[in-house]
This record gives sequence, C-alpha cells and structure tokens, in this order.
Amino acid sequence: MTGLHPTGFPVPQTFGLCEDPEVLGSKFFVMSMADGRSLWNGALPDNTPDERREIYNAMIDTMADLHLKEPAKIGLGDFGKSQDYCARQISRWSKQYKLSETETIPEMDRLIEWLPETIPAQHASGIVHGDYRLDNMIFHKTENRVIAVLDWELSTLGDPIADFSYLMLNWYNDADGRAGLKGLDLPALGIPSVEDAVSRYVERTGYPVPPMEWYFAYNLFRLAGIMQGIKKRVIDGTASSSHAKNMSDRVTPLVQNAYAFAKQAGLD
Repeated sequence: MTGLHPTGFPVPQTFGLCEDPEVLGSKFFVMSMADGRSLWNGALPDNTPDERREIYNAMIDTMADLHLKEPAKIGLGDFGKSQDYCARQISRWSKQYKLSETETIPEMDRLIEWLPETIPAQHASGIVHGDYRLDNMIFHKTENRVIAVLDWELSTLGDPIADFSYLMLNWYNDADGRAGLKGLDLPALGIPSVEDAVSRYVERTGYPVPPMEWYFAYNLFRLAGIMQGIKKRVIDGTASSSHAKNMSDRVTPLVQNAYAFAKQAGLD
C-alpha cells in the first residue's frame, strides 16, 4: 500500500509501521480510513442493473490497473520473484496437500502431475493481490468506483493472469450471498458475462486472451490444497469450529471442478 498510494492507485495512505510487539501485543501499522461502501453479496441486490454493471467494470478496471504497474518503478522490484509464479505455487500447494492428505483422491494426484507440465507461458509480471474479490475493496459512498483495495496479505510479484482468473472463478461459484454468481441471471442483473469481463480486462491491459480453463483448474487446485490443510486440522482436533468443518467439506468438490476445467484445457 505504501508503494502503490503515491501512484494514484486506490489504497489507503499508510502513516507508520511499528514492529515492536511490546506496544500493542503485536506488530501493527496505521493507515487512513476508507470512508465508503463495503459490498459482500455478488448479486448486489440493492443496486440497479446499470449500477451493477458499473461496479463490476470498476472492479475489473482497478485490477487491470494494478497489473499494469511496474514494480521496479514504485519501489517494489524486490517484493517477490517475478517469474515462474504458477510453478512455485503448484509446487508449494502440492507439498502442502501431501503433508495434510487424509484420503486418496485420484483426480488430485493427476492434477499434481499434469499442472506443472502444462503451465502457460507467463506473458507479463506484475503485482498480484492474491485474494482480489468484491468484499476486499471499498467503493465510494455514492459513485460506483473503487476507493480502496484492502487485505494485501497474499500479495507478491507474479503472473497477473493467475490473479485475474482467481477473481473470475466467482462466476463459477454458487451464489450463496457472498461473491459467487453461478446460477444467477447475469444479463437481467446487468452483471458482465465471463466473456465480457475477460474482454474488458484484455482490452485494458493489452494482454493476449488467456487460456482461462487452465488457470481455473490451477486456482481451484490451489484452493483445494488450502482447504485440505484445514480438513487435516479439523480431523486432528486443532480446528473445531463449524466454519472450519464446512470449509473442509469443500476439498473433494474443488478437486472435481479443477479436474473438469483441466479436461477442458487438454488433460486426457
């Protein structure tokens, strides 16, 4: 946020970092307040079709603008390794999955083999947010524009398309009152289709049209690896909340969805 704010990108202004845990019990930083709207439901039930379209377009445009920032020019050249992002992520989550594996899922084993062999060429390198979604940003009180992108804990340098495709997974996630849109009548709601959203991102960034099915498989695989870790902790008794249990039940569906997209991307 400190690097991005002077560029005009919508993030809070940072004022200071305290690394002494004795002050408040942990390290902390102070930032400006983003006084606006926090939106959670991807269906945006309180908005008109035109407003929904403007909100989604603003979300896509803001992500594209982030990916066009040149890290070295804003003091973030050493924020992470710029190349081989997907390869490193696949390796990491394959290892984490195997360390927390509780049952054999043949489709997951096949993905662990197939994904590293089929990684698309990384067209560009930039700042990736890592968890870019509707509820991780603040919108202006009366205008349908983003005034602050929040929650940068997973940010690093890497493949912008991996970041963008993570956002686009919301179009394939069930509409459950959160960011998911699957099953909704998007044209009637005024929400862009997957094709329209990809076209808008490609036009703004100048990137070639990405192989979205591969990236969807990759992102779902990554989420399955994360959820498997939670499932192992639930089984071991170190994560006992109902929320953790519900999340752990998502492992197999995530793997199956990842496998389905991988088949569309060429897995045989």
